[in-house]
Amino acid sequence: MKKKLHILFLSSWYPTRVSPTRGDFVQRHAEAVATLHKVTIVHLISDKRLRGKIELSETKNNNIETKIIYVPHTKNPAYKFMLFFNTYLKTIKRIDFFDIVHLNVTFPVGVIALYLKWLKKKPFIISEHWTGYQKQNIKSIGILRKLVTKIIVKNASFVCPVTKNLQNNMMIFGLKGNYCPVPNVVDTNYFNISENIIKKFTVTHISHMGNEHKNVEGILNVISKLESKIPHLKFNLIGENSEKYISLIHKLRIKNVTIIDQIPNIEIGNYLNKSSVFVLFSNYENLPCVILESFACGTPVISTNVGGISEYFPKNFGYLIKPKDEISLENTILKIYNKKLNYNKKLMHNYALDNFGVQIISLEFTKLYTKTLSN
Repeated sequence: MKKKLHILFLSSWYPTRVSPTRGDFVQRHAEAVATLHKVTIVHLISDKRLRGKIELSETKNNNIETKIIYVPHTKNPAYKFMLFFNTYLKTIKRIDFFDIVHLNVTFPVGVIALYLKWLKKKPFIISEHWTGYQKQNIKSIGILRKLVTKIIVKNASFVCPVTKNLQNNMMIFGLKGNYCPVPNVVDTNYFNISENIIKKFTVTHISHMGNEHKNVEGILNVISKLESKIPHLKFNLIGENSEKYISLIHKLRIKNVTIIDQIPNIEIGNYLNKSSVFVLFSNYENLPCVILESFACGTPVISTNVGGISEYFPKNFGYLIKPKDEISLENTILKIYNKKLNYNKKLMHNYALDNFGVQIISLEFTKLYTKTLSN
């Protein structure tokens, strides 16, 4: 389909002033689609600082018409749902004609996509990123949420989890749909190879810093042991709330550490280019963008073998290890330091470009939009 479509992105997560990095992977998908189509994103979030009023922020960033709705925080679930539902519909009503809805993170905003399909005849596809469908997390999902999610997924034209592993977990959970996995996207304009020589061996970790998920404390334990084994070892801890680990860093007597709060995604490549290895020690994941971004920079990765990571982790791009295994993490970092890994930066970058590049992902979604509208 050569016609330029108008895609309405609805997302349960999206970067806002309340949470600047939450759902940034959705924003990147939207930016990729916006290279071929008109894209409008609508996202609603509660803001505890608001008192009795609704605030609409409208901007245009990277060709995306962005409408962020801030509503007052409430503990009343019935009022919260009605406020959520009515505010979304009022905002969408003011948008010019759109062709299709691209729903991101099914619940709760999938209720709006369902309404638009049933009453306005607007079809929708789903991109799913949530780790909540993994076996260790599903106990936290209530019966009502499960029932509503089943209905939403069943009514989607296509369901696009970012990995086959996530697809399998969703199917085991009972979500029947027309599955077509589409991975996360990497903008190789910002994530590219650098020829700069790294003078000091540098380990970098980038995440949202939630320890239960990312096991940052485990990484710090390993770094403290490696300082006596790797001369002049440097460690970068980058992400929102990274400062909360300062006391543990002092307790472990880690010396050469740089702590950086959240930074714009386009700046992450600068740090990956200056790193000898990127480390992710998560207890669970789907497909973290930062691993793909590290590949695009030609920087090797050590990650736990969880979720769908192994689906997109070629040999000689790094190492996959068991979660919580600090001894394995320590030994694997030493392998990188001792140049046991024979990796090719150009090969890594080209792999990222060919599998997660903006053009590839935007065309993949365009095919699904076309099939949906032709039906």
